[in-house]
Amino acid sequence: MLNSDGSKPSYGFYKTPVRRSSNMLNQGDHTSTVLIDHSHREHRNRKEDESKDNVSILCFDLTHVSPAVQFFILTFGIFFFYLLYGYVQELIFRLEGFRPYGWYLTLVQFGCYSLFGLVELYMKADRQRRIPLPTYGFLAFLTVATMGLSNSSLGYLNYPTQVIFKCCKLIPVLVGGIIIQGKKYGVIDVSACLSMSIGLILFTLADSTVSPNFNSYGILLISLALCADAVIGNVQEKTMKEFKSTNSEMVLYSYSIGFVYILFGLVISGQLFPAFNFCLQYPVETYGYGAVFSLTGYLGVNIVLTMVKTFGALIAVTVTTCRKALTIVLSFIFFAKPFTFQYLWAGLIVLLGIYLNIYSKNKTKWDPVIREYLTRLNPCRKRDIQLNNMENIV
Repeated sequence: MLNSDGSKPSYGFYKTPVRRSSNMLNQGDHTSTVLIDHSHREHRNRKEDESKDNVSILCFDLTHVSPAVQFFILTFGIFFFYLLYGYVQELIFRLEGFRPYGWYLTLVQFGCYSLFGLVELYMKADRQRRIPLPTYGFLAFLTVATMGLSNSSLGYLNYPTQVIFKCCKLIPVLVGGIIIQGKKYGVIDVSACLSMSIGLILFTLADSTVSPNFNSYGILLISLALCADAVIGNVQEKTMKEFKSTNSEMVLYSYSIGFVYILFGLVISGQLFPAFNFCLQYPVETYGYGAVFSLTGYLGVNIVLTMVKTFGALIAVTVTTCRKALTIVLSFIFFAKPFTFQYLWAGLIVLLGIYLNIYSKNKTKWDPVIREYLTRLNPCRKRDIQLNNMENIV
């Protein structure tokens, strides 16, 4: 049988052409667009994952763990190595007659750091230098000023005073972050730094009244070291993020160039050979302890650089400041010193500043919890809030 138009009927043996409506065509185009967009999104996410900065300590890769775990591991490493670093450093300066040779200890420290950095760099496949040498020259100068002046100040100050004074770099870090990187900090961050600095100043004043080793020249040295330390954190953060450099590269070039600076300065000042002859008389107490001092400091520097690169200069300074507070407590425990209760009150003010700084970093998470806790303590306040909400709705 034929259809009315003369065509053969279809019983499943003949394929009839399907006429697609414009809606079906548009739907197909939309599906293709979604698939293409999804493919581009996956490609973009893959490229972003590949371009992420590696978070590693020496040969241990921490890139694929959560930021909370990274922060915990880095914080634990900073505390462990730098507490041992501080103990050995104070032990070295307890040696009778060593106090004038702080710059020579810094020379030994920079030499060990350069050797450790060279070994670590050759253990890695990527040995390319990314940061220009003039930038390393400036970083080396800041590093020499920070560590050399800090070590030399121990010849004129007690170790807790030196540590406490270095904690005041939170304010210079804020100022440096604003000037160098154009950062903006909130009122809570500034209040935290002011609180910590006031507490540390009170601690220093207390130490000046009870300590027989307090000297104003030591204050000058540690103040200059403080300014250099405040600048170097921001410069390191900006440089490492701009050039994508590794910690081993940063340590090797900064400390090897700094070693040349210090060696030249000791030769010009005539202090190299007297310090060398003195240390030969006590090789274990100087070179032996100096090697342990340098190794723990090198590992600590690597972890601090990773903390700066991953979480920023302000977070790194906050962690190191807490570590210094614990170092002071351990210094009073292991090495006999005069004590006054003004130390305690000053420490509580510093602790307030630390908590303010931690709160500023977790404000969005903590505010609802604090608000809920306050409403539980005051049910009337909760009812007033509910009534106010009803009035706003009406």
